[in-house]
Amino acid sequence: MPNIKRIALVAHDNRKADLIEWIKFNKGNLIKHDLFCTGTTGIMVEKAIGDESKVTLLKSGPLGGDQQLGSLIAEEKIDFLIFFWDPMSSHPHDVDVKALLRLSVLYNIPTACNRSTADFIISSTLYNSDYKRTLKDYTPYLNRQV
Repeated sequence: MPNIKRIALVAHDNRKADLIEWIKFNKGNLIKHDLFCTGTTGIMVEKAIGDESKVTLLKSGPLGGDQQLGSLIAEEKIDFLIFFWDPMSSHPHDVDVKALLRLSVLYNIPTACNRSTADFIISSTLYNSDYKRTLKDYTPYLNRQV
């Protein structure tokens, strides 16, 4: 993982204000890195951070943005996932959310689903340094006989 991190920022509608508050609080740290955001969240992030950071906008989550992020994770182009999701609401794209979270675990990227975990990630000594994450070897799975 390079010094300049590629950070995915996502929030469900009822959690967008919480994520933007967290982003404003951590703006000085986040502007050093490349940010990837889905839909409306990305527009809000750009507004909160201004022109000081590189924000890559993806589609809205329900329109494929979650899957775009999943693809970037699978291609090892995302280093962190900060996803303030709403556990109290059902979403038409719940299967996409589950797939995104599954890929974050599969590819062993730090994932925060709430502010406390996001705070721990961004304040870690590993956050601003090189880090070699380990990936599980799935060769036996890929070579299995069906």
